[in-house]
Formats: sequence, C-alpha cells, structure tokens
Amino acid sequence: MRLLHTADWHLGRSLGGHSLQDDQAHLLAEQLPAIVRDTAPDAVLLAGDVFDRAVPPAEAVRLLDEVLSALVLGLGVPVVIIPGNHDEARRVGFGARLLAAARLHIVQSPCGEAIPLGDREGRRATIVACGYATPLALAREPSLAEARFADHDGAFAALAPLLHGLCPAEGPRVLVAHAFVAGGAESPLSERALSVGGTGAIDAARFAGFDYVALGHLHRPQSLLGGRLRYSGSPFPYSVEEADHAKSVTLVEIGGEDAPRIEAIPLTPRRGLRVLTGSFAALRETESRAREDYVALILTDPVPIPEAQRRLAEVFPRIVGLRYATERAGTGQFATAGAAARIARPLDLFGRFHAELRGAPLPEEARPALVAAIEAAEAAGH
Repeated sequence: MRLLHTADWHLGRSLGGHSLQDDQAHLLAEQLPAIVRDTAPDAVLLAGDVFDRAVPPAEAVRLLDEVLSALVLGLGVPVVIIPGNHDEARRVGFGARLLAAARLHIVQSPCGEAIPLGDREGRRATIVACGYATPLALAREPSLAEARFADHDGAFAALAPLLHGLCPAEGPRVLVAHAFVAGGAESPLSERALSVGGTGAIDAARFAGFDYVALGHLHRPQSLLGGRLRYSGSPFPYSVEEADHAKSVTLVEIGGEDAPRIEAIPLTPRRGLRVLTGSFAALRETESRAREDYVALILTDPVPIPEAQRRLAEVFPRIVGLRYATERAGTGQFATAGAAARIARPLDLFGRFHAELRGAPLPEEARPALVAAIEAAEAAGH
C-alpha cells in the first residue's frame, strides 16, 4: 500500500514581512497534484499545521480548497487531515462529516478516528488519525476521565491503547499525529514549541505497534525507529534556520513484516531562501538568481553602513533579515520578536518569577495546574 505523507503547510505564512502565498501555491497547487498523479498513492496524509494561525487569511483558505479539490475531486485520491498546534481544530474540521462522503477525512478528536483504506488490489489497512493531543485536551475526553498525566508523554501513554483499540486485529496500522517525538531535530525559530517547560517530548516507544507513523511538527524531513516514524517536513523553509533543508514529501510503501519503504520526493520552490555573507559593496554587486530569492544577509563590514537594508533592498527585494558578522554571539540572530515569543518556555519563566518572589523553587505539585493553564491560554491564542 502506497501513501503520500506531507505536513506543516503553514498556509498564510509570511517570511520577513513578505507573503508566501504565491510560493505555497506553486508548491502545493502545482507540484503536489503532479506528484500525486505520477506516484498514484492510495491516500494522501496531511499531518497538521495546515494553516499558520488559528484564524487564517481568506487567500490561505482558498488555496487549501484549490489543493484539496485537485487531489480529491480531480484525481480521486482520499486525503486524511489532522490539525496541528498552529491550527484551530474546529475551523479545520468544519463540515468533516459531509466531506468524509467524498473521501476527504478531517479528524479533530485527540482520541482519534479509524479510517479503513483499501488499495487497487484489495489489500486493506487502517489509518488512525489523531487530532493534536495536548494533556489538557485529553483530560476533557470522557474515555480518559480517570487517567492522570502531567505532560505530553504521559498523555500519549494513556492515549496509545485507545488508538490501537480503533484498529481491527489484522492488517497494517498507520497513525497520523502531530507531536514532538524525543530525538527529533528541531528548527526552533519556525516550530512553535509544543512543550511547556520541557514537558512536550513524547518517547518514541509510545508509538509501538504501528507499522508507520506519519508525523507533523518538525520541519526537517527525518526518520526515527528505522523509518517507522517519520516527519515529512514542511514544503518550504519557514525560517533562516531552514535555509539548508532539502524540502520534500514522503512516499511510503507498507505491507508485510518489513520496515516501510520510504522515498523522499523533492519539491522545487519558485524562489529559494539563502543566507549570503559579504561586504556591503560586494553584495550590492551580486549578479545571480539570489536577487529573486528570499535572503538573509550577513555584512562583513567592520562598522555599520547607513541605511544598509534599505539600500540593499534595491538589489534584493525579499530581504528577510540582516545582521553584521561582528555582532556579539547571541545578538546577531535573525529572530524576530514573534519568533522569540514562540520558543520561550512560559513555565520556566514562571519558575524564575516564583523563585524571585517567594525565595523558593516552584513546587512540583503546582506544575500540572500551571501546564494546563498555559496550554489553555495558548489554545485560545493568547
């Protein structure tokens, strides 16, 4: 059975103040349907972070409609979607019961839903799609009312038996989830932290029993547990830290006792993301395709150049960041204030505040309540 795995589209995203709408359309409305047509998968799996924020712009919603119409209606391929931590699950899941009849399966429940899947030769498998599962979300589920967990790993330990219980005794099992699995390589400025005070990592062993786990959240394509767990990565580099990533979608073949066979199918952006280093004068003389790309510039001049970014924008119209090579370590990053806020750990900050105010460390018994409160605030967009 062949599946095409993708994730972290972040529709509606901008980079350095520049809209990525046209670049995302080039990758997802043009290249992705062509890949699906050529590879003929039995389903497409979209593992969360469909949009970049809870209330996406109208043009991002239209682009999603265009892509899904091309896949489901145009090519007749089933699509399975889950929300990620950037999405508002109820918005992504609107009309899910009606759309399932057209084989567009949108699952928002953190306790999962089983989707039977058959291939052209009559083989059967079960896709278990699991909406973004935070401890707070799972604590509200009646089936886990008696469970007690303080972090994402504990929550998934309680959830895993329920997910397996959705599957028949026979046939391959595939899980679609959005999570940070311990051991995965992060790109911290583009992946809004799933953790609060380090509580977000899930032990890879929690996914035992699934033949393939299609993961979203980490933007670098990577595999764990011999290929049985995989992040397909994002289709476009969404931060300077991703400039060296080779973006792709994952074609996976499952069946039998062997490990899944995985092929990374490259995506070719209309514009790339580059980090260019040089003097102000040398960069002004650049004659290459880099002029059309998104660029982060590192100036080697010993002293700052007046209005450097404005003047360089005459050469590079899509500057996403600029700094000087002489800046002290830690001050010359390309991070924006918003990116810094996304990777801050609120529980750590509160712990330091508590220690300064009370003269004592934050009590361990207070952590679960604080984690729940912080996640509730994040889910509400605060």
